Amino acid sequence: MKTHCRIALVAAAGYLVSPASFAATPTETDEIKQQLNLLKAQITALEARLAEQEQQQSELTEQQQQLASRQDTAKATDDSADGIKLGGAIRTNYSHTSYNDGNKNRGGDFDFDIFRLNLNGSIGDVLLNAEIRFFDYMSAVKYAYVGYQFTDDWQVQAGITKVPFGNWPYNSHNWFFSTNYYIGLEDDHDLGILFKRNISDNWQLDLGFFKNDELGGVDGYVESRADRYSYDIVGARLPGDGIYDNPAQPLGEYNTFSGRFGYHLSHGEVKTELGVSALAGGLHNGQTRAGDYNAWALHSNSYYHNWNLQLQYSQYHYDIDGVERMAVGAYAFYDSIAAEATSATVNLAYSMPVEWGPVTGLQFYNNYGLVYDKSDGSRDTMMNVTGVSVAAGGFFTYFDLVHAKNQPFVGGSASGDSSETERRFNINIGYYF
Repeated sequence: MKTHCRIALVAAAGYLVSPASFAATPTETDEIKQQLNLLKAQITALEARLAEQEQQQSELTEQQQQLASRQDTAKATDDSADGIKLGGAIRTNYSHTSYNDGNKNRGGDFDFDIFRLNLNGSIGDVLLNAEIRFFDYMSAVKYAYVGYQFTDDWQVQAGITKVPFGNWPYNSHNWFFSTNYYIGLEDDHDLGILFKRNISDNWQLDLGFFKNDELGGVDGYVESRADRYSYDIVGARLPGDGIYDNPAQPLGEYNTFSGRFGYHLSHGEVKTELGVSALAGGLHNGQTRAGDYNAWALHSNSYYHNWNLQLQYSQYHYDIDGVERMAVGAYAFYDSIAAEATSATVNLAYSMPVEWGPVTGLQFYNNYGLVYDKSDGSRDTMMNVTGVSVAAGGFFTYFDLVHAKNQPFVGGSASGDSSETERRFNINIGYYF
């Protein structure tokens, strides 16, 4: 730019003194010389200004480059930063029941529920996700796995990870889950490896192999095989065994394959996932293979504006000669289930955003579940939960009214034979951090 300006100014000066321009008198010649000297001075001043501008522009460009470099470095550092985040929850619980006279006389009971810690993050390209829960009566690891995203669509997880089965991630909206949870078919976690395909081309696939349950199987080195979060088979019920007894014949799940396929579709404003799930594995008595087990389910999960409808039909079968009832364990408690049964669940929920002080969201729901056609001849298990959950800052609270027959934690057992409908009003208050 400076060179072009100089050429233009010199050319203009040359035109002023060119013989072809005009014939000048001596007086005019002196005036022309004065104008030429003035023009040269102006050219010199202009060159100085151009030089100064170029220097400033050069310095600005350098500063911009340095700033961009620092921003790129900071972004790269942030993107590749390793770190594990710590979170958790503290929960308390109030219940008023129809099946406990002492509880009714006291107007219900308010108890500590859990203290929970969560770890989540990555070191290098390896992910970490874990949760441990502390109760008054036990501690339990819900999940603990490492993961790796080896393509845009596929992730692998290894450790105590979730068994893919049924509506995901939960087949319920309430604090009690559905009847499927108590027969080991909802929110179950075992030791193994899981491959997850993200939603792409409208479909999703989860494939898992689980060596054994989260406590090491039939001969895991634990004080009690009932000290766990997820319901798993821990034994076979032999003649003379009570429903709640420590099993006389221990059993453990092993070498289980599980798969879940979901297809996502839209019809107008309705969005639905249609899915099928299946699992199969062996049962070991500590010495040899004692039998097999399998389960399958058809499920759908639909959203229309603020409404959510979940449907699921499931069947399971524990195949051991001469055994019609199995022992299960969870929450430091043994119970029993039929060796074979069918379940059906229907869940409807409505979510409503609000601005009531700290309250930002309400979800109203009714969850119904039924376990029937039981191989041990016991009566159906039924549970209906009507309630609302409330989100307010770090607080999340469930208000549940439960009516149930032969339902664990609602005055019954999954292998009970009662015709009475029990009631439980429950408030679970949690602060999450």
